[in-house]
Amino acid sequence: MTPSPVASSTQSPRPNLAFRQLRGQRSPGEFAASVRRAAREIGESVSCDARYIGRVEAGEIRCPNYAYERVFLHMFPGRSLTDLGFAPRSAVRGRAARPAEPVPLPRTEYEFPHHDEESDVRRRSFMTGGTATVAIASLAPFGIASDGPAGHTARHPAAGGGRAASEAGVGAVEEAIRRIRLLDDRHGADGLYRRAATPLRTAFALLDAGTAAPGTAERLQAGAGELAISVGWLAHDSGRFDDARSHYAEALATSRMAGDPALEAHAFCNTSFLARDAGRPREAVRAAQAATRVASRLASPRLLSLLALREAGGWAGLGDRTGCERALARAQALFARGESDDDPEWMSFYGEAELEGLEAQCYSALGDWTRAARHARRAAALQDPHFTRNIALYTAELADDLARAGHPDEAAYAGMRVLHLLTEVQSSRIQSMLATTARVLLPHRRASGVSAFLEQHAAAPRAV
Repeated sequence: MTPSPVASSTQSPRPNLAFRQLRGQRSPGEFAASVRRAAREIGESVSCDARYIGRVEAGEIRCPNYAYERVFLHMFPGRSLTDLGFAPRSAVRGRAARPAEPVPLPRTEYEFPHHDEESDVRRRSFMTGGTATVAIASLAPFGIASDGPAGHTARHPAAGGGRAASEAGVGAVEEAIRRIRLLDDRHGADGLYRRAATPLRTAFALLDAGTAAPGTAERLQAGAGELAISVGWLAHDSGRFDDARSHYAEALATSRMAGDPALEAHAFCNTSFLARDAGRPREAVRAAQAATRVASRLASPRLLSLLALREAGGWAGLGDRTGCERALARAQALFARGESDDDPEWMSFYGEAELEGLEAQCYSALGDWTRAARHARRAAALQDPHFTRNIALYTAELADDLARAGHPDEAAYAGMRVLHLLTEVQSSRIQSMLATTARVLLPHRRASGVSAFLEQHAAAPRAV
């Protein structure tokens, strides 16, 4: 029987072998840096990182957007998109098989981002199979599987066997980090956290075995530390603050033993963010300042910019507007210096949208709802569609700020948008924000838009 168009669209993507061949012996991170350099040569701005290269090579991006197209054709003159392994643009623009929006949204003056074709396969897989299923499918091909059907933990193929095993294991750990981050960007942390603990245990088991050659051991230490931070973030975003604190502390200890300032700065950065969310603003300030001292040895203005924002969040939590705005000004000035080849790979999420989103959170903590809403609206509009979780986060922030600023109809519309995004994203943090907004809007429940939002919010499934 000939498959229907919908059935065909849910098949697994085909790897882009032509693009992989062009990368050659360079690592995904090195190749991403060359893409960013090529973009600057022609006046383009792309946030290319190893995760993006991995998605292209896995076939998840069937056709790049126009900015990436111009960069790739500049890098490989005389070749077409199809020569680079991509599908013709006309082949990925059809919308006949796309399901209708489940929630009719009222028209307002505000526009929110929409998802393009490259997200379709993952979106349908997520909605039909659940976040955990997507996680297993993505990690298993790299030898990092989760609990099997009988409840037994799958053994990593590199969990024993000397140096050859360590070499194989470090590559799998690094790929696990990229896959976990990709899934989190798309779908949020709920459902991923417990599954991600397996590769973390494997990474530290390989490290403890002590069989790796010196160069491999350094990569393994860095990978284990970064994986601890990634798993810690999944705990953080799903409301497991004590678990997150433990994972971040493990990463910090690993960084100190390895003498790795980049890993140490990352661990302190996340510790600061966690402290802010856990209601410990003074600790948030201290951790951000510690991260800044370490990061001053690294040539990354963008990293220093993010750390200034972490510090600003702590000052805002303390109610210190002067300290907050001083840190915000420093963050903006550092951000304006632009990207660098020395920017850490994990910072791919940090662009103008995140800058605006974190500023919104600062002004929200200070009780300046109108200004917070302005920044949150910009954040939602600027975010790359790939970062579905962040679009939901910024829009939830906008809904809450508008509700508190006295604009219930607009807040309800933004809240409806978040409810739609939560068909793709599972994040206890976002659900908690939306629940708070619903409580703020209760006195306005007689308004038609607010009433519809409250009803759909009450009927929406909750994270488990």
